[in-house]
Amino acid sequence: MLKFLGSYNERVKKNVLENAPKNAKYTSNDVQKEILHILAIKVRNSIREEIGDAKYCIIVDEARDESKKEQMTIVLRFVTLDDFVKERFFDLVHVTDTCATTLKKELISVLSHYNLQVKNIRGQGYDGASNMRGEWNGLQALFLKDSPQAYYVHCFAHRLQLALVAASREVFQIHEFFTQLNSIVTIVSASSKRHDQLQEAQAIENANLVAQNELETGKEIMGITNVLCQALQQQSQDILNAMHIVSTSKLLLQQLRDDGWCNFLANVKDFCEKHEIEVPNMSAQYVFGIGRSRQPSVTVEHHYRIDVLLATIDSQIQELNSRFNEKTIELLTLSCALDPKDNFKSFNIEEISKLAEKFYPLDFPSNELNILKSQLQHYQHDIPNHLKGIGTLFELCNKLYETGKSRTYHIVDKLIRLVLTLPVSTATTEITFSAMKIIKTILRSKMADEFLADNLVIYIEKELAAIFDTNSIIDDFENRKKRRIAFS
Repeated sequence: MLKFLGSYNERVKKNVLENAPKNAKYTSNDVQKEILHILAIKVRNSIREEIGDAKYCIIVDEARDESKKEQMTIVLRFVTLDDFVKERFFDLVHVTDTCATTLKKELISVLSHYNLQVKNIRGQGYDGASNMRGEWNGLQALFLKDSPQAYYVHCFAHRLQLALVAASREVFQIHEFFTQLNSIVTIVSASSKRHDQLQEAQAIENANLVAQNELETGKEIMGITNVLCQALQQQSQDILNAMHIVSTSKLLLQQLRDDGWCNFLANVKDFCEKHEIEVPNMSAQYVFGIGRSRQPSVTVEHHYRIDVLLATIDSQIQELNSRFNEKTIELLTLSCALDPKDNFKSFNIEEISKLAEKFYPLDFPSNELNILKSQLQHYQHDIPNHLKGIGTLFELCNKLYETGKSRTYHIVDKLIRLVLTLPVSTATTEITFSAMKIIKTILRSKMADEFLADNLVIYIEKELAAIFDTNSIIDDFENRKKRRIAFS
């Protein structure tokens, strides 16, 4: 790039590469990493300025990089002065082990370096591992000792997924269904030949269904591999889509059986026969056993309703109760009283006051609680009439700021900010790990930890990195140490 630029600009050509004064080329790896580090620091300082004195939430997760190092990602969630909720990737830290005390030590080191007070933490978002969620020695418990209002919320999507998986394993029929579905995916996706055969058979089947007016034209027919793989992710509609092409799958399985896959495919065939999968255009009725059967209808209904459906519901409820603790549920339930959906249908002064008094006593002393109750009474009659059609708490926070109502109801706005600080998911950490796989590959597996973290900050927060001009980076580069010649 320097050669290319020099070929078009004589002034540049006289000062770069072999023409550099005193041989100060400034093109070594160390210099490049130093410049990158300067930009990464600028991005982190910018995030620190965005947070200011506001309360914030820490979202943490760990994963192994390409060189098998355990990396801890740190994401900060906060509400800006102009009432925008933001989640910023802040840093990536290599940890020697994943015990709670080590993670806390590293976290505090990063936060204190940028003067982020632990006492201002109002939320913690981690996964469900014991070192994170442990009530006595977990990371969330250690931070609660320093900041009693730093409430831990395990990612609801992740927690629900774990509950679904655990519940499906408890009920034999459900477990068997997904096991056999996984086997079908393995058989079909393992061979391109079988995949092509299935598509050809499915095309013929679809043509017959269209001719019989049992299938609408213009709809995309999903491949068996994609459909079944999505079905394994517990997407109910995808499971139904998979069942629609079961009869075609049976034709392919029978052909494979004739070719010698006897033992394995016999089990799959038994599974299909046991569930009476005979109609080409399969419907959801067969998922619950409401359809033709060799057994009496009462027995079939009892089996699927009592032995399968109700057993699954009971197992699901038990898992949900064990994974969603009462304190977190109460916190989120009371927070729903602030929800503006359906023209503030859930608004409840008593529950909102209880939310502030019980869960945020340090932020709302007794005098502010009295002001809060007074403001809520006016808020109840004023805001629904002036701010209509708002669907989320985030939109409400923005509208309060835009209309100036955040100053009128400053105590209510303060409470809304605290609720918005609570973590809702760990999606940002997943984005970080995806970026880490892009940056640190098997060809760059020896990348240093600081270099990796700097790359991630600039890559993920590219919008912030773009606001810094070249001259500011050059000035910081020259001020870091005494240079042989000015870098320009």
